[in-house]
Amino acid sequence: MQLLDLAVIVVYLAASAWLGLRLSGRQDNLRGYFLGDRDLPWWAVCLSVVATETSALTVISVPTVAYLGTLTFLQVALGYLLGRIVVAFVLLPRYYRGEMTTAYAYLGLRFGRGMQGLASVAFLFTRLLADGVRLFAAAIPMKVILAGIGVDLSYFVIIAVLGLVTVAYTFVGGIRAVVWVDVMQMFLYVVGGVVALGYVVAGTDGSFLAAAADAGKTQVLDFTSDPVSAPYAFVTAVIGGALLSTASHGADQIIVQRLLTCRSLRDAQKAVVASALVVAVQFALFLVVGLGLWAYYDGRTPEQLGLATGDEIFPTFIVDVLPPGLSGLLLAGIMAAAMSTLSSSLSALSSSTMSDLYERFTDRRLSDEEGLRLGRVFTLGWGVVFIGAAALFRGTDNPVVELGLSVAGLTYGGLLGSFFLGLWVRKARQLDAMVGFGVAVATMAYLFLFEREVVGFTWYTAIGVAITLVVGGLLSLRHREDSPLADEAADEETRLDLGRR
Repeated sequence: MQLLDLAVIVVYLAASAWLGLRLSGRQDNLRGYFLGDRDLPWWAVCLSVVATETSALTVISVPTVAYLGTLTFLQVALGYLLGRIVVAFVLLPRYYRGEMTTAYAYLGLRFGRGMQGLASVAFLFTRLLADGVRLFAAAIPMKVILAGIGVDLSYFVIIAVLGLVTVAYTFVGGIRAVVWVDVMQMFLYVVGGVVALGYVVAGTDGSFLAAAADAGKTQVLDFTSDPVSAPYAFVTAVIGGALLSTASHGADQIIVQRLLTCRSLRDAQKAVVASALVVAVQFALFLVVGLGLWAYYDGRTPEQLGLATGDEIFPTFIVDVLPPGLSGLLLAGIMAAAMSTLSSSLSALSSSTMSDLYERFTDRRLSDEEGLRLGRVFTLGWGVVFIGAAALFRGTDNPVVELGLSVAGLTYGGLLGSFFLGLWVRKARQLDAMVGFGVAVATMAYLFLFEREVVGFTWYTAIGVAITLVVGGLLSLRHREDSPLADEAADEETRLDLGRR
C-alpha cells in the first residue's frame, strides 16, 4: 500500500464534506433541514435511497457472500421489488397526505401518542445497532489500508474520524446535503466495483465464471434448501425480502424521510420502485466480484489467506492488486458510502427525536429558528452515540451484511405489523398495538440471541409482522366497537384527499 492511496482517501473524505456543505444551500427553517423543502428530484432521491441502504455493507460484504457461497442472495432482490411496490401504493399515499415529517406520525394519528413514541424509540434503537454494524464494516478496509503502510490504529479511532467528518456536513447542511453527497458517493463505489471486476477478469484470464459454474457457485435460485433455517431458500428469500423491504422502506424513518423530500407522491413512488431495480444490479455486480475473487484466490478460505474474517477478502484484494491511487480511490468510495449511511441515519434520528418524541410529549410549538437549533443539537448528540455504538463491535464470523440485516429485523416486523394492524383492524386500540409490538420484539430478540442457526434472518420481519397482527388482533376482539381513532384517522385522510383535489 502506497502513501499515495492514503492521500487520495484523505482528500476525498475532505472533498465529500466540503461538497455536502456546498450543495446544501442555506438552511433557515426546520422543513428545509429535515425535508429539503420537498423539492428534490426523484432520481437523486432514488440513488440516495440505494446508497443509504447498501453502502459499505454491499461493497465489502456482498462479495464475501458469493465467495463463501453462491449467487442465491440475488433472490432477495426480487423480494425487495415486491415490497417496494407495496410501499409505493399502500403506505406512501398516507404519508403524502398532510404534512407528516416522519413515518410514525400515522401511528400517532391512528393509535395515539404512546404508540407513536414507542415506534419512534424502536426505530432509534434499531437504527443505532444496524448502522453501528455498518460503520464498523467501513472501518474494516481502512484498518487494512493503514496496516499496509505500517500504521496500526484501533477500530475506535477509525470509526471516530469517519463519524466526525460525517457529523460536520450533516449538522450544517441537513437532508439536502445528505442526498446530494449520497448520489456522488454511490457513483464512485459502483464505478470502483466495475474497475475491480475488470482487474479480476484480467487476473483470471476471464475464466472465473466457468470455474465458478463448475464448482456450483453460480446457482441463483434455490428450491431445495430448508426454508426455515436457510436464509436464501427461494420462498424464504422472496417473502422475507419483500417484508423486509416493506418495513425498511415503509416503516423506517431513514428511508421514509428521504422519500418525503420528493416533489410529489408520484415522484416518490418512482424513486422507491426504481431503487429496487438499481439495488438488484448493484447486488449482481458485487456478487460477481465475489466469484471472481474466489477464482483469483483459488477458493482458499479466509484463514488460509491469513485473514481474520471473510469481509477482509475484498479490501485485501484492493490493497494488494489494484495500482496505487486507484486502490485508494476505491477504498475512499467505501468510506464515503459508509458516511452516506451514517449521515442519513443522523438526519432521520434527529427528525424522529424532534417530531415523534420532543414535540409530541412536550406539546411545545417551536419557531423555525428554535426548531432548527434543536434539530442540530439532536444531530450532534446522535453522532456521538453512533460512534460509541459502532465501537462496540469487534468482529463477526458471518458477513457483516447478514449481521446488519439480522439486527434490523429485530423491530422491523413489529413496526410493519403495527402499520398493518392500524390499516386492517378497525377495533384495535393503542394498548392492543403496543402489546402486540412488544411481544414481537421480545420474540425476535430471543431468536436473534439464542436461535440464530435455527431460523434464517430473512424470516425475522415476517415472524414479527405475524405476531403483531395475531396478538393485536386477538386483543382487539374484547372491544365491541371500532376504535374512535380509526374513524378520526379515516376522516382525516378523507378531508386531506378532498383538500388535495
